[in-house]
Amino acid sequence: MTSISRTLASLLALTLGSLPVINHAMDTSTVNTDDPYLWLEDIEGEKALDWARAQNEKSLAELEARPEFQPLFEKNLAVYDSQDRYPSPSIRGEHIYNFWRDAEHERGLWRRTTFDEYRKAEPAWEILIDLDALAEAEGENWVWAGSSCLQPGYERCLVSLSRGGADASVTREFDLPSKTFVDDGFQLPEAKGFASFMDRDTVMVSTDFGPGSMTESGYPRIAKLWRRGTPLEQAEVIHEGQASDIGVWAYQVHTPERVYPMVQVAPTFFSQKTYLFGDDGLKAIPIPADANIETIFRNQLLVSLKSDWTRDGKTWSQGALVSIDLDDLLAGEGTVQPVVLPDARSAIDGVARIRDRVLVNRMTDVRSRLTEHRLVDGQWKERDVDAPTMGQINIVSTSDDSNHWFFSYTDFLTPTSLFEAGTAEAPVRLKELPAFFNADPFEVSQHFTRSADGTRVPYFMVARKDLDLNASNPTLIWAYGGFEVSQTPNYSATIGMDWLEQGGVYVVANIRGGGEYGPAWHQAAQRENRQKSYDDFYAVAEDLIARKVTSPAHLGIRGGSGGGLLVGMLFTQRPELFNAVVCQVPLLDMWRFDKLLAGASWVEEYGDPDNPDDWAWLQNYSPYHNLDADKDYPRVFFTTSTRDDRVHPAHARKMVAKMNDMGLPNLYYENIEGGHGGAANNRQSARVQALIYTYLLHELR
Repeated sequence: MTSISRTLASLLALTLGSLPVINHAMDTSTVNTDDPYLWLEDIEGEKALDWARAQNEKSLAELEARPEFQPLFEKNLAVYDSQDRYPSPSIRGEHIYNFWRDAEHERGLWRRTTFDEYRKAEPAWEILIDLDALAEAEGENWVWAGSSCLQPGYERCLVSLSRGGADASVTREFDLPSKTFVDDGFQLPEAKGFASFMDRDTVMVSTDFGPGSMTESGYPRIAKLWRRGTPLEQAEVIHEGQASDIGVWAYQVHTPERVYPMVQVAPTFFSQKTYLFGDDGLKAIPIPADANIETIFRNQLLVSLKSDWTRDGKTWSQGALVSIDLDDLLAGEGTVQPVVLPDARSAIDGVARIRDRVLVNRMTDVRSRLTEHRLVDGQWKERDVDAPTMGQINIVSTSDDSNHWFFSYTDFLTPTSLFEAGTAEAPVRLKELPAFFNADPFEVSQHFTRSADGTRVPYFMVARKDLDLNASNPTLIWAYGGFEVSQTPNYSATIGMDWLEQGGVYVVANIRGGGEYGPAWHQAAQRENRQKSYDDFYAVAEDLIARKVTSPAHLGIRGGSGGGLLVGMLFTQRPELFNAVVCQVPLLDMWRFDKLLAGASWVEEYGDPDNPDDWAWLQNYSPYHNLDADKDYPRVFFTTSTRDDRVHPAHARKMVAKMNDMGLPNLYYENIEGGHGGAANNRQSARVQALIYTYLLHELR
């Protein structure tokens, strides 16, 4: 079972010698919040789409005509469609499930096989749903959005399908033995909802029940119990939240010992109230509002702490993973037990359970370490899992009903390997991605630099072993810096082929706002303190320049979503430091971000523009409002998606329209479908990446 709170959050939810001191404060006394480009917020309005198509036509005519584009596109597509990729496993009962796309199956196959078959180099798969055939039969551009199945038998599933890759999806009940959708089964119309079986004939559901049933953030406000054979409108209300909440979700946690029906209310993005649901109604689980429920193991509730928790005269520190008996906790009793107590250089990166143990994935200086934890006489005992430790580990899939699990390992130059654990004394390397590029000429190094306030900031650099420190190497920095999301070593065939093999240097900056060093690292750059993220990034850029890896003329930056806001601010604050900017599915208008799609859910991260005190500093971090026609900006490449129903495409649209009217250089590409990821299938993904690297190579060489 994966982390409960983290899973739900995913539903919602980068020598100059002595440089002069830069004052980043902008003169915002004349910031004008009147917006002549509001018409571009009409997502699928004909006028707005005509504008987007016209921008696309200009940008594509230039980028696709460059000699780099077609070779990059063809290489990318070959990798994305490659049969040499290993199928990622999902353990469900006696089977391994997988969703797979390739050249013959553009939209993909949902399929399963046995454990013995999966261990083979070429497993035989049982096809459950052919999305291409379904899309053709129904005349819809279906994109797979996942499934939730009834445990422990896994005979029925609730399958979610998205139109064009949007977050909103339709849900249909699917019968696994017959491999058909259930006539008159549980079906939900398109919404940003969630449904979970309670038993074969009862579903816990949070969805759009009609006017007034969604929050201001666009997520469900009401959770209900829906019984088979009754209309959805007759479902029994379990809980109603407030319109100002982020959302309300109902779900059931299955363990070998018992099941736990739960309701989770998120008043803000980083807080939640969790209730146990039973015959006598809801019982609030009394833990700190900002704590994450990670899993339940033998009735022990495992909680990761985002702030200190004082209980029974003892304080458990921020960043710790602790446990307490759930029934005792509900009765106002029980003793908290430590599971993991990270130090200042460490952070918990994931928690899961198998039948007899709890698994904890943690990072030390952004390098993974995996441990198993047993509960012995009421005390947690830890031991290391025999796994590589120099890169990124991910717990891929676990089983609540057995000790069988999978994890993966990767780093920037090592293709991802899949390990099978629980069937032998030590994990076994079961499958491995092929090397899509020759990594021999390259090496990875980790560096540390000091930010403006003296904070030690790490970054990874991937470059040729014989790199000439001549200040002219094309260099790309990636960062995110928000929502406690860590940026870790990861193998990317696209980066290897499209950038490293073309002579580029690749850098990942672990700036504040992320989760690389736990909750405090994130909280240090929230709201009015966001400048610290930018200062950390500048410190990395300046260190690369000081080491003569590159220079501003050859330095590019890239970020998406919240990372799009990051790079938007970087180029408006210090345009002289960069010569290329890739700004993907970005957040840019901080005056209206909370009015657009899921934006209201991010107020806790960024601030409330409707609060004059917040806007006093938030306006400093709004790229859209800080454009200056008299500044010499790099030529920015913006990408977005019409079907992105998380970050509104108007952020990028309005930024580009304003820059056009100011005579500021830019490129723009809007995929008319594709969701928040920017692409709905392999061909679209290959094209977007080829466009981006064609742009970067042209600007930075």
